[in-house]
Amino acid sequence: MKDTDSLQQELMAAPNLDRFLSENQDNFDTGSVHELLNALFQKRDISKTALAKQSGMSEVYLHQVFAGRRSPSRSRLICLCFGLSATLEETQELLKQCSFAQLYPKNKRDAIIIYGLVNGLSLFDVNDKLFSEGEETLY
Repeated sequence: MKDTDSLQQELMAAPNLDRFLSENQDNFDTGSVHELLNALFQKRDISKTALAKQSGMSEVYLHQVFAGRRSPSRSRLICLCFGLSATLEETQELLKQCSFAQLYPKNKRDAIIIYGLVNGLSLFDVNDKLFSEGEETLY
């Protein structure tokens, strides 16, 4: 598997897009949201009931996401990361794989979220801080 920089350089130098695409088929991210979440969920010792509670969402919605019938927004995905006690790196990777902007420390809202992930704060504590700072809460 090629790293991002190598793939970028090859793409920029490619004389033919179709050839580049066919030659690099194995290098493209193809994981769906529910597959990626299920992989992260399998690493944790948590029930889906507890995950729903810790993520601030209904069990019905959570089951729909895990079944692939619903696609969460960026904020909902971050809520799930808090519920799963995901690391910052796992959260960033999940956001990237799902085609969402990664958390950016120059953005005040994202900085609060990053701090919460790194320091093991609960989703509810992070939401309280977001609210008190006048930032959009996660749910």
